[in-house]
Amino acid sequence: MSREGQASQPQPQPQPKYMRIAAELRGALERGDYQPGDRLPGENTLAADFGVAPLTMRQALGVLRSEGLVGSRKGSGWFVESFHPIRRRGIPRLARGQWGSGKTIWSADDHRAPDVDQISVQEDATPPEHISDVLELAPGETVCVRSRRYVMEGRPVMVAKSYLPQSLVADSPITQASPGPGGIYARLADLGHPPARFREEIRVRMPSAEEAAQLAIPADRSIIKLARTAFTSEGRAVEINEMTMDSAAYVLDYEFDA
Repeated sequence: MSREGQASQPQPQPQPKYMRIAAELRGALERGDYQPGDRLPGENTLAADFGVAPLTMRQALGVLRSEGLVGSRKGSGWFVESFHPIRRRGIPRLARGQWGSGKTIWSADDHRAPDVDQISVQEDATPPEHISDVLELAPGETVCVRSRRYVMEGRPVMVAKSYLPQSLVADSPITQASPGPGGIYARLADLGHPPARFREEIRVRMPSAEEAAQLAIPADRSIIKLARTAFTSEGRAVEINEMTMDSAAYVLDYEFDA
C-alpha cells in the first residue's frame, strides 16, 4: 500500500503534568518508599521537588486519593492509606458447601469479616420495574427488601439491597434482621428453593452524591455496581442483590477451571 493510501494513526495525547506526577508517586508507593500510615511530605515540599505549582501537586494527590492510595487529614497533611483491600472470591463464596454448611459467604474471602452497622428489612409494594421483571412478579405482588451497610475496620465498604418475592419468604427468618447460620441462601434452601445458579453483572461508574455519602468516599472515586441474581434449579429467580462497593476497598477475584 502506498504511503498516501495508509490510514493515518492517531497520535497519543501528552498526559497532563499532574497525571505524570501521580504516576511517579504511585510507583513510589508500590515500591514501598512510603509505608501504610506514613505521612507524606507537605504539598509545598513535593511541589518544589517536582518543580510544579502547589495546585498541580494537589491535583496529583487528588488522583491518588480517588484511587484510595492516600488520604488527607485536616491540618495534618497527606497520609498513605493503611486499609488493605478485601479480596472478594466470587466463586468459592457462593458454593453450596459454603452457605449450606452454615458458614457466611464472607468467610471465603479473607480472614476478615465486615460488620453490618445499618440494616432494615421491609415489605415493598412498589419494587423497581427491572426487579419485578427478573423476579417475574405478578401485578401488585410485593417484595421483601433487605438493605444493609457493611463496615470493615470502621470504614464503610459496601451497601447492598436484596429483593426477594414476599410470598416466598413471608414469616421466615429472611424477613428478620438476622436470618441465621448460612444467611438467606441457607434459609431459601429450608423453604425448598435452594439457589442452584448465580449470575453476577459488574460495572464501574462515578457515585451519586447519596452513594458517596453512604460510603463516606470522595466524589471523584469510582464505585463498583455489582448485581447478583440467584436462580433455582428450575430457573426461577429467587433473589436479586444490588451492591454498591467502594472500588478502593475491593479486589474482585474469580478463579475457575478452563
